[in-house]
Amino acid sequence: MISLIRSFTTTMAALAMVPLLSPQSLAAQDFDHSHAAFTKLLDKHVDTGRVDYPDFKKDVNRLGAYIESLADVSKAEFDKWNRDRQMAFLINLYNAATIKLVLDHYPVESIKDIGGLFSGPFDKKVVPLFGEKVSLDHVEHDILRPKYEDPRIHFAVNCASLGCPKLRDEAYQAKKLDKQLEEQGRIFMHNRGKNRVDAEEGTLYLSPIFDWFEEDFVDHSGSVEKFVAPYFPEKDAKRIRRGGLDIEYTHYSWKLNES
Repeated sequence: MISLIRSFTTTMAALAMVPLLSPQSLAAQDFDHSHAAFTKLLDKHVDTGRVDYPDFKKDVNRLGAYIESLADVSKAEFDKWNRDRQMAFLINLYNAATIKLVLDHYPVESIKDIGGLFSGPFDKKVVPLFGEKVSLDHVEHDILRPKYEDPRIHFAVNCASLGCPKLRDEAYQAKKLDKQLEEQGRIFMHNRGKNRVDAEEGTLYLSPIFDWFEEDFVDHSGSVEKFVAPYFPEKDAKRIRRGGLDIEYTHYSWKLNES
């Protein structure tokens, strides 16, 4: 009996040393890094970059639940993840929150129609992150761009507009993030309405994204031309690398990316 009591006491003492996890910590440990819930919604409501907002509105609660699952992740847990998991998390959060913002105000002709006199859609604090509400601009310009220094982020974050690179019909995942970003780049750069080489004119036409965020591409590759060249067909890439092309920026449409 004494032996049994000692064994029981030892076991209870050992259990007392195990730290108790809060519901938030448990949720973070169980976090689905495949972002399957978001992929299911995107696959259902996005077709070649266009969003069926009226139909998506029927699933707005599911989208909200997905965003809440991201909001449950603490900063301490996030900091334990590797770089690709962090980037995928933030890109998906940005895209999901943007869709939710549009759905909450739909119908609109442009995301730019959302907001008041002193606040536009991208500086509204509507994104739940690490226990507070932040803006889309904060996620993109204060975290994603300066922390990860990967210009391909501009191919992935979607501003719900036709001028933006197409919204992908699947969530970003750490295990295939590099492949996804590269594919997004090729799709965007092969859109001749946004990016093309006119050899006869001696002009490289590019999306205004390469003007607005020029420093990101220059810091990464030395110049905008060096960054974009690999994404063009080989004939155009060779012409860009030869140099001497004038750069002109194409029209950027803020019209809603709806189907």
